[in-house]
Amino acid sequence: MEFQKIRDLLIAHFKEMTKNTDYLFEVDVNKDELWNTYLNSFPAQTNRIYRTRSLYNCSCCRHFIKAIGNVVAIQNNQMISIWDCKVKDSAYQTVFHKLSALIKSHSISNIYLSKSKEVGTLKNYQTLEDGTIKEWHHFYFELPDSFVNQSSASIESRKGIFRDTKNVFQRSLEEISEDSLLTILELIHSNTLYKGAEWKKILTEFLKYKKDYQKLANNQEKEIFLWAASAKAGIAIGRLRNHSIGTLLLHVSEGMDLDLAVKKYEQIVAPANYMRPKAIFTKQMLEDAKKVITELGYFDSLGRRYATLDDITINNILFSNKDAAKRIFGTEDIFGEMEKDIAPNPKKFSRVEEIPIEKFISDILPTANEMEVYFENKHRNNMVSLIAPEKKDSKTMFKWNNNFSWAYSGNLTDSMKERVKAAGGRVDGVLRFSIQWNESGTDDSDLDAHCIEPNQHEIFFKTDKKPKVSSLGGQLDVDIIHPAHAIAVENITWIQKEKMMPGVYKFFVNQYTDRGNQDGFRAEIEFDGQIYAFDYRNGLRTGENVSVAEVTLQEDGTFQIKKCLPSTTSSVEIWNLHTNQFIPVSVIMYSPNYWDEQNEIGHKHYFFMLKDCINSEQPNGFYNEFLKQELLQHKRVLEALGSKMRVQNVEEQLSGIGFSSTKRDELVVKVKGSTERIIKIKF
Repeated sequence: MEFQKIRDLLIAHFKEMTKNTDYLFEVDVNKDELWNTYLNSFPAQTNRIYRTRSLYNCSCCRHFIKAIGNVVAIQNNQMISIWDCKVKDSAYQTVFHKLSALIKSHSISNIYLSKSKEVGTLKNYQTLEDGTIKEWHHFYFELPDSFVNQSSASIESRKGIFRDTKNVFQRSLEEISEDSLLTILELIHSNTLYKGAEWKKILTEFLKYKKDYQKLANNQEKEIFLWAASAKAGIAIGRLRNHSIGTLLLHVSEGMDLDLAVKKYEQIVAPANYMRPKAIFTKQMLEDAKKVITELGYFDSLGRRYATLDDITINNILFSNKDAAKRIFGTEDIFGEMEKDIAPNPKKFSRVEEIPIEKFISDILPTANEMEVYFENKHRNNMVSLIAPEKKDSKTMFKWNNNFSWAYSGNLTDSMKERVKAAGGRVDGVLRFSIQWNESGTDDSDLDAHCIEPNQHEIFFKTDKKPKVSSLGGQLDVDIIHPAHAIAVENITWIQKEKMMPGVYKFFVNQYTDRGNQDGFRAEIEFDGQIYAFDYRNGLRTGENVSVAEVTLQEDGTFQIKKCLPSTTSSVEIWNLHTNQFIPVSVIMYSPNYWDEQNEIGHKHYFFMLKDCINSEQPNGFYNEFLKQELLQHKRVLEALGSKMRVQNVEEQLSGIGFSSTKRDELVVKVKGSTERIIKIKF
């Protein structure tokens, strides 16, 4: 068979073996041994002498065999050599078979990368003594781009990265137990691990690799698997044990107490002001708590539901709306219904009568027949529900003499504000600028939040790495460089208006590094209890800036906003109610710890329960700060139980707006008695 046809069959085989793979590998075989095996494997009389040396002792073919002859692909955890090629030539088939056997008798030592796209020489020419020109054909491959080093890094350095990843991957698979993976995935699923959601996909994938690795019978199979799997998995999975989550997994695998292991993990990754959303507890702690709760008679008290008017006595109601207006949905009042969609201007309430809450209760409520509150966007965090026991006669678990509790809004886990808080950022300042991106989980770009203050100082990652507070009090306190698979946020905030300079604060977003940004970003600017939301749905190129808005601090201390992108500041729906409207009040009451003339059992709260208000969250059934002292020794388990024993829905639940006596706030109300008055209540 002509050599040219043999060479073409070898090329076709190489294309087939690399068709569905992104990586090739080198085996650790001596290159001279490889070349000598090639020469010595030809059957007798087939490698005849041409002039001064054997016909196949060719410098071009020697270069090819030493350059790529030890390369293999991995398919179905088996090595495929470039010599596993069938040709209709007995001599070459014998040579290919022996080369393949030699290759497969050695272990993989590296990833394969080439300096150039071509390996070997396709053909060359020789001028003979009689002046004629002879054409010679040789071994030759043209490599796919994925096997050619196109990086500025050297081939050796890139090989070193893959080699190190493979070694760490092996240690990760052997030292991290399957039980530890299942335990941490359970914590992530229950949202009890700080930033655990970022690792969910990675740990799930690693667990699959772990199970596949455990099925392999011998070291050779494991070695082949490690090279193929680590190259495919990448650094995040391949070097799992070197990450913070890997340290946690190792601690759990080694038998460390789960709570201690999680605490050590949080010391590495969590900001100083982080509060774990749910408790970590062990099986033994759970068994001990169950025993005590049962022995003390609190087992029937665990079930909770929303409270209704039928649950509470009249002496604990400060006000009930006696003449609530009827709703008319007919066409005759269609214009009246449409008028509700027109939001009143809050500025017109700036000069209304102001009354402290206790004076409002003592002087205004006794003569009021109807009442409405002006429900604003800023009241989102004031939303509250009254919670009752499912079994009315169950023993009270709380410090006060009744079995009622309350739950403020706090389950807004998908909001940008909550993500900023979870990342360690502050959201309680007088001015806040937050951005969010990578909602698809596929955009690893580095977006940056920027603000140019009136003194021309620019707040962004380079000036605030420490993090540093500007002379006007502005601070970048969350900076995400690699979102990986998680939604990313950045946050700039000013805590005190007194430090701020009057003038224009210019907010924009910069694409520092584009790593696949196709979906743009979201942004929020918040001041005076109002959140302005922005959507930018176009991809950004590296270096591109997108202006969001300009906020001006006036000399009188008020803010004004000029939008550079469209924003949403109109009425929004919260708990079945539309904001920027007057909403009828059903009842007003103190919090249960002040019912029946109880005093000094925690802080006093004022609840304005609103008509048709329906809690859209799933609040905890109870909180540790409410519990009796005898139960607090099991606070970790009870905290988890509080989140597990979700509040059951009922008709006509008592939900609305709540205000703490310890926090300054205000509420505009419309009171109807013998006359109609607009009053601003001061808390």
